[in-house]
Amino acid sequence: MSEHEFPSQRQHTLFFLDQIRDFSPVFLDTEVDATAIVAGRAKAAAAGGRRSVVSYVVHAAAGVLRRHPEANAAIDGRIEPRLATFDTVSAKVTLDRILDGRRVVLATVLPDLQSASLADIQARLDQVAAGDPDTAEDFAAIRALRELPPAQAHERFRAAAARLELRPAIVGTFSVTSLGHSVVDSFHSVGGTTITLGVGRIVDRPVVRSGQVTVAPVLRLSLTFDHRVIDGAEAADILTEITAALEAVEQ
Repeated sequence: MSEHEFPSQRQHTLFFLDQIRDFSPVFLDTEVDATAIVAGRAKAAAAGGRRSVVSYVVHAAAGVLRRHPEANAAIDGRIEPRLATFDTVSAKVTLDRILDGRRVVLATVLPDLQSASLADIQARLDQVAAGDPDTAEDFAAIRALRELPPAQAHERFRAAAARLELRPAIVGTFSVTSLGHSVVDSFHSVGGTTITLGVGRIVDRPVVRSGQVTVAPVLRLSLTFDHRVIDGAEAADILTEITAALEAVEQ
């Protein structure tokens, strides 16, 4: 056995996991007929552009959460909890990146999605993906935490996360995380927001249409919700509406 110091590149993940200990997760999942998504991505590629599956999910979820302000919310406290609902919709999107030589999970927040188009969202995701985590402004806060002593960095992270008015800018009002680039069909994640969407891969599966079995691209989509903030019926409605929006995207 050999012992090593905890890698400072993953310090922010440790702080985040500590901060969400009070989260009360319940897990839902479904299958999305991804025919329209696949067609839309192919059309964009033929025109020299790009449409990621994550951009479709972010866009669909943002539209749905505009209609569900109870879920576009955050909570803090136990005995006398405080609940905040937000006028703006923002998504925290996780990224698989290299920070100072180590593979880590980073996140970026896409703000003001209540008025953003699919093209706007994709452009923002592309901009973040093209940035260097060691220098890009999007990850400056993470780099700043690494420059502090661990105890001080932890306290600063907790203090910021406790301020409900800062939640949309720091962690978003909902989260999206994807493992669809791999063989993962479905998974559940807690993103620190009332709603977290987990995006699996799209793969051809047998489906029934008009009483006939056919083959179609299917996307596995999960939803984790914080039971302290909303109940299962509301969460089920949200997942149903997101699924409908994804199956009806413009091709």
